[in-house]
Amino acid sequence: MTHIQNGYPHPPSPCNCMNVRRASRAVTQFYDEVLQPSGLTTAQMALLRNLDQQEPMTMSELAKTMRIDRTTLNRNLKPLADAGLIAVNPGKDSRTRVVTLTATGHALLGRAWALWEEAQASIQEYMGEEELAKLTELLSKLEALAP
Repeated sequence: MTHIQNGYPHPPSPCNCMNVRRASRAVTQFYDEVLQPSGLTTAQMALLRNLDQQEPMTMSELAKTMRIDRTTLNRNLKPLADAGLIAVNPGKDSRTRVVTLTATGHALLGRAWALWEEAQASIQEYMGEEELAKLTELLSKLEALAP
C-alpha cells in the first residue's frame, strides 16, 4: 500500500451518479500517479493493453471494446501514434483503419505493466479481498445499465 495515502473521504452525495464519478476520478488519478514513471496515463495503458491482447483491431472494434466513441478514441490514439507506440494503417477497405502495437509500444507496455501491478496490489491491500470482489461485482452490474 505504498502508494495510497490515508485521507478523509468526502461525505457521500445524495446522487448515485456523482458518487460513482468521484470514485472513478479518484481511482484514475491514483493509477495515473503510479504509472507516471512510464509516461503513460491510465487511459493510454488501457488502449495499449487492449491492443496487446487482441491486435490487430479496427478503430471501430477498439472503440466498442473500450466503450468510447470513435472521436474520443482518435484523440487518445494520436499521442500514442506520434510517440511510435502504435501504428494506424488502412484496413480492408478505404473506410477502415487498423491499429497495431509497435515493438516500442510492446516494450513500454511491459515496463508500465509492472507499475500497474503495483497499483493493483495497493488497491487490493487497501480495500481487502472481500470488499474488492464485491466492488468488482457491483461495478459490473452498473456497467450493464448501458449494454
